[in-house]
Amino acid sequence: MNSEKRAIIIFQKNPELGKVKTRLAQMIGDEEALKIYEYLVDRTFDAVEDLNADKLLFFSRFIPDRSSSSSHFYYLQKEGNLGDKMRDAFGTAFDLGYSKVLIIGTDCPEISTELLESAFDSLEQAQVTIGPAADGGYYLLGMRNYYPELFAGVNWSTDSVLKETISKIDELESSYLLLETLSDIDTEADWNAYLQRNGIVYK
Repeated sequence: MNSEKRAIIIFQKNPELGKVKTRLAQMIGDEEALKIYEYLVDRTFDAVEDLNADKLLFFSRFIPDRSSSSSHFYYLQKEGNLGDKMRDAFGTAFDLGYSKVLIIGTDCPEISTELLESAFDSLEQAQVTIGPAADGGYYLLGMRNYYPELFAGVNWSTDSVLKETISKIDELESSYLLLETLSDIDTEADWNAYLQRNGIVYK
């Protein structure tokens, strides 16, 4: 395990045709949606690769052939809603002895190594760090203490997730810091806006 006791949890769907980016697929088809999902996964791993932290990969359906990297550890996501899955993943990380833990998905291609380092750094000043998503959710959550209460009773996949999470932190009388707001890729409009913002020609 990493000597600094830092871990980043990555929630990843197994890249299977018809099972990823389903909202996007309704607009552009399953094959193109799978290609875009694989692009998003690649972007995510580009961001975490040089990070001085262990990578805990939590897969949706099955554990694929393992990477040879000594800093990658493979798990299956727990059954249940998104909150159940994240609560279990954070619990696993803290049980393993990590003192700073971040969680991200693979839907936010503008995440960078520098932003993730800033998230870890912010846990020196606050118990919780949050990366707000433009749709009212969050693309990143970090903790230096385990707060399972943050995952109970949240209306997941709605525009109130961030607000509800902050309310729970306040109820715990804990502290939090917000990172910059970024956009997840859920729809064709999200994807096209991302390409335009970054001057990317995607084929």
